Amino acid sequence: MSLTSDQMELREDEIRKHYAAAAAMLEGFDHTPRIASAQAETAAPERSVGIGTRRRFRSTTPGLVTRSTARPEGVHLVARIEGADEDDPLTSPLQATAQHSLRRALAIALAVGEAFTETSGLTDLKRANLAGSLDAARKGEFTELLAAEALAVAHVFANAAVSLLAPHASETQAEVGEAEELLTDNAPLALHGALWELDQKLALHAPDDTALIAVISAYGEQLMEKAALRAQNAARLAPFTGAVWHVEADDLTIRGFEAASKAKSTTLTMAFKKPHEVVGNHIAKYQAMRLAKMLMAYDFDRRLNPFAEMGGFIFTFMGDGKPGTGKTTLIQMMAGLVNDYCQVAGYPFRYQNFGIDNIDSYQGKSGQNAKSFIQNVLDPGVIGFGTIDDIDQIAGKRGDRQSSAGQQEVTAVFMEAFAGANTVVRGNCTFGMFSNYPENVDDALRQRAGARFLVDGPQTREDYIDILTLLMGKNHEVPLGQHDLFSAQEIKRAVARSFEAHNQPQEPGLAEVFGRVHDRVGTLDTLAKLGTYLKAIQEADERFTGRAIKNITDAVKVRAMDFELPDEWMENPDLFLFKDYDAKCAMISDLRKPITTEMVIQEINRYADSEFRYADKSDEGAIDNMVRDFGRQEEAKRRYLEGKS
Repeated sequence: MSLTSDQMELREDEIRKHYAAAAAMLEGFDHTPRIASAQAETAAPERSVGIGTRRRFRSTTPGLVTRSTARPEGVHLVARIEGADEDDPLTSPLQATAQHSLRRALAIALAVGEAFTETSGLTDLKRANLAGSLDAARKGEFTELLAAEALAVAHVFANAAVSLLAPHASETQAEVGEAEELLTDNAPLALHGALWELDQKLALHAPDDTALIAVISAYGEQLMEKAALRAQNAARLAPFTGAVWHVEADDLTIRGFEAASKAKSTTLTMAFKKPHEVVGNHIAKYQAMRLAKMLMAYDFDRRLNPFAEMGGFIFTFMGDGKPGTGKTTLIQMMAGLVNDYCQVAGYPFRYQNFGIDNIDSYQGKSGQNAKSFIQNVLDPGVIGFGTIDDIDQIAGKRGDRQSSAGQQEVTAVFMEAFAGANTVVRGNCTFGMFSNYPENVDDALRQRAGARFLVDGPQTREDYIDILTLLMGKNHEVPLGQHDLFSAQEIKRAVARSFEAHNQPQEPGLAEVFGRVHDRVGTLDTLAKLGTYLKAIQEADERFTGRAIKNITDAVKVRAMDFELPDEWMENPDLFLFKDYDAKCAMISDLRKPITTEMVIQEINRYADSEFRYADKSDEGAIDNMVRDFGRQEEAKRRYLEGKS
C-alpha cells in the first residue's frame, strides 16, 4: 500500500530499537494498581535452581527516573500467556503469536511516543526536569504533555495489538468489562497499568488459546475506547491527532484515536433476494438499490465517500409498513447487492443486525451491546450495513414507564450515534431501522432517520399476479394467462409513478394543511411559499421541527443524485471503484441532476405524510389505551359498589 499525502512512514528501525524494552515489560515488572482492584493471583515465571531470570529493563527516557523493582509477585505476561494451557509444557503457536504481537504493539507505541515527544517539545522539558532546571512556569505544560503522551501511547498499543491479532481471531467472543487502570502520569506508567490489567483479564477469562486471542482483542477495544474518551478533555494532543503514521510491514495506519483494526467481513448465511423478487415497494426498492451502489463509492484511502461530501448519501433510514409487506425481503435484497459488489471489488463487507436478544437484564449491558453494534458497522475499514429490526420493541420511548432500563439505554446510544455531537458520516456504512409500528418509536430517535422507506407491499393487480407466480415456484402446471410477468416491477417507470403520487399529500391531516396553504399563497413555486407550507405543517404538528427540514433537504439532495451508477462500474472495479477520490467526485458530478420545485414538494409531502401517519397511529393507540383504562375503572367501581351493598 502506497502512502497518501497526509501520511508519514513509521520506519522499521524506529520500531525495532524498542523491542528490548517491550520484551522486558512482557517478561516482568512491578505495578501497584491505583484505580482497578486485583481479582486474580499473579503468574510467577518458572525458574530452575541457580539460573537467574532475564535482566530487567531500566528506562532511559530523559527526565523520567525509574527503578527496576520487579518482584516475583509482579506482572509476568509471558508466564501468564504460556499458562493458558497448563497441560502442555510447550509454547503453542497461538501463544507465540500473542507474545510477538504484544511485543510489536508495545514497540510501535513507544516509537510513536518518541515521535510525539520530539514534535511537541516534551523531550526538552524532560531533560530540564531531570536536571532539576525546569522553569516553574512550565510545570503545568510539562504535566499536560506527559498526560497527552500517555494517552497516545496507550491508545496506539491497544490499536496495534487488536490490528495485529485480527487475522488470528476466531468466532469466540470475550466479555472482559471496561478498562479501568488507565494512568496518565507518563507513558511508561500508562503501559504498565494497561499490561497489569491485561494480565488480570487473561487470568479471569482466558482458560485456553482460543480465548487468549479473544481476551487480548476485547481488552484492546476497551482500552482504545477509554483512551479516546479521556482524550476528549485532554490538552496538547495536536501533535498526535494531527499526524498520520503508517507501518508498512503491518499495513497499519495510525490516525489519532481512531481504531485501525484489520477489517474482517462477516460471513453471511442469509438467503439473498434479487430486485425482481421484491414485489411492490417501488420507492423503497429503488432507494435501497441506489444506496447499495453509493456505499461502493467509499474511498478507503481518503476514508470518505463523495456522496457524503457532495450530498445525497443516506446514513440512516426507516422502513415501516404492515406485517408481511416485505421488510425482511428488502433487507435480504440490499445485503445481497452490497455483498456481491464487495466480492467483485475485494472490499470487506460487514453486515450486523441488532435484535431483541441484545437487550440484557444486567444494568448497562444493553447499552454496551448497542455501542458494540454501532462501532462494528461504523468501522472505517469496511463497507458496513447495520439493521435494527422491530426497533419499536428494542428502543424504548423516553418517559415510557413500560420501557425497561435496557431499552432506554439503547435509545440513548442510538440517538447519540445517529445524530450526536461526535457523529461523523464517512459514507462507508448505513443503518436501517425497521418497524411495523413506527409510531411507538421515540419521536427524537425516529426523526434521526434521514430517509423514509414506506414498505407497503404489493398494491396493484399486476403486483399480486407477480408475487403469486414468484411464490408458487416452478413445480406446478398452472398457466400464467394474460399477463406480462414482472413488467410492473420495471423500476424506473414504477418509481416515477410512485413519486408523482406525492405531488399531493396522502394523509387527510396533511391534505387539509396543503389545501389551506395553496388557497392562501397559490402554487408552491418559490422558496418563500414552500417555507410557508413548512411552517403550516409545524403549526399542525409541533413535532415537525428543524430536524425534519434537514431530513427533507437531505432527501431532495438524494433526488438530485437520482441516477444509478452504471452496472458496469460495479462489475469492472477499474472503471470507477479503484479510481482515486477526486476522479470519483468528477464522475459523479457529471451525472448529477438539477433540483426542481416538483422534487421539493414531493419530498416534503413524502416526509410529512409519514410523520402524520405515525402521529395519527400514536394518538389513536393512546386513546384506545385510555378508553380501556376508563372501562376498567368503571367496572372496578361497579364491583366495589356491589360488594358493599
